[in-house]
Amino acid sequence: MDAAPLHLTPTNPSWPARLAGIPNPPSEIWLRGRAELLQQNPCIAIVGSRSASGYGLDQAARFADALARAGFVIISGMARGVDQAAHAGTLAAGGATIAVLGNGVQEPWPRWSSLRDLTERGLLLSEFPPGQSPRRHHFPLRNRLIAALADAVLVIEAAHASGSLITAHWALDMGREVFALPGRVDHALATGTLRLLREGARAVGSPAQILSDLCFESEAQDTLFSRQEIRPQNKDACRIFDTLHGETLDINDLAERTQLPVPALLAHMAQMELSGLVTRGPGGLYRLSNQY
Repeated sequence: MDAAPLHLTPTNPSWPARLAGIPNPPSEIWLRGRAELLQQNPCIAIVGSRSASGYGLDQAARFADALARAGFVIISGMARGVDQAAHAGTLAAGGATIAVLGNGVQEPWPRWSSLRDLTERGLLLSEFPPGQSPRRHHFPLRNRLIAALADAVLVIEAAHASGSLITAHWALDMGREVFALPGRVDHALATGTLRLLREGARAVGSPAQILSDLCFESEAQDTLFSRQEIRPQNKDACRIFDTLHGETLDINDLAERTQLPVPALLAHMAQMELSGLVTRGPGGLYRLSNQY
């Protein structure tokens, strides 16, 4: 049986310093997992749509992986979509992650296949008692804690009316840095991030940019910068690689955009899959692997 959750109040020496002075601070929190993660620096929240595209899920995992390797604790809300991709990317990198919940930590919601790994290697946190079920009005409150616990917030794919925007606005009000990953202007899940960019969020395209903007130095930083420069050597493969940046395409779309015949294109795609440059998803849709 799992141990009882750790219960903290503001008078406890382990109370997170970042929760001091925020609007409507919690009067108590419950923890399950590695409570020491609350005392570690730096922390970044990665949030976004529950209905994220394949591109959004890849980018969430990519940023979480790289920033975790650079020493960040990754914070999110364990919701389906971007949140779970960020937690999973962190765990895959051997990093530390905190999930802030909209219900009690004893029965986290939603259920998730990687929940045990997160609990053992990360931390679950909630201001709601252990037996509390999720309620709609809990999640905006949860979002203010995500913003408060982080030094910065990265938003990846968000609709115009999105909980991720609530998190970002809480972060701005608390003086935290807010980053947004730009998306296609004709995509519904880009409307929220475009709105944030108009409101002053910083546009980013790589984890290295976040490290640079936050003036964060680490041994991993050179690796992150050089990783962006990795390209295939073959001319046609380079054309495919460039075409797939920011895109998820099937073989016919790729053939049309690259002007390469389908048989030759399939041969290149097989080789690029084997070398880890591209990933083929359901429906035969190709996209660049997480690290690019």
